[in-house]
Amino acid sequence: MNFYSIRAIYLFEMSRTWRTLLQSVATPVISTSLYFVVFGSAIGSRMVEIDGVSYGAFIVPGLIMLTLLMQSISNASFGIYMPKFSGTIYEVLSAPVSYLEILIGYVGAAASKSVILGLIILITATFFVDYSIDHPFWMFSFLVLTSITFSFLGFIIGIWADGFEKLQIVPMMIVTPLVFLGGTFYSIDMLPSFWQGVTLLNPVVYLVSGFRWSFYGLSDVHIGVSIGMTLGFLALFVAIVWWIFRTGYKLKS
Repeated sequence: MNFYSIRAIYLFEMSRTWRTLLQSVATPVISTSLYFVVFGSAIGSRMVEIDGVSYGAFIVPGLIMLTLLMQSISNASFGIYMPKFSGTIYEVLSAPVSYLEILIGYVGAAASKSVILGLIILITATFFVDYSIDHPFWMFSFLVLTSITFSFLGFIIGIWADGFEKLQIVPMMIVTPLVFLGGTFYSIDMLPSFWQGVTLLNPVVYLVSGFRWSFYGLSDVHIGVSIGMTLGFLALFVAIVWWIFRTGYKLKS
């Protein structure tokens, strides 16, 4: 394992974040803060508690998960797409660096950015709502695991995309609607039985539910199912990345 190459890729990707703090950190934090103000303070003050948790506190895990998914995908996809766009990816592929080391460098940097951002938003939320974390170990574990999993998805999108427009299709047209319909702002127990069944087809439900359980011990599905689904997504994305490197899909042409 060439740790020097991993370190070089990782630090290069992380340095881009420090150069663009306004876009990389400030913008998502401010956007999420607006959700806390509107839904947590303004609307939440007029809503009843959900399973004994105030509405403002109830949506904290969902909003963090929303930012986490979007930023993980965005960071990883942009990180690998730009070398493709500029042609420098061929220098990386021709260097004495294995595919595994390339993957660890890019995905590790994207996941690190998302985890840091998630923790910043978690701290920021304390200024708007009162919340508790019943299972801090599992909260951080979900934070890291989700960041890694969807950084893999972002890496796949970055390889697949042949234009800047395609980088936004999956996050904006697929992931965002799934998160909003995945129990971010409500418990699926509040839905009619038919729509509860339909909602369970949404994979994001299991991520949001598991993350919310780590805060309040509340979940729409069993915590074991949430963990299993998250690991299942990770395994699926890892398998796709393995296939991409094995076949050279959009890397060798």
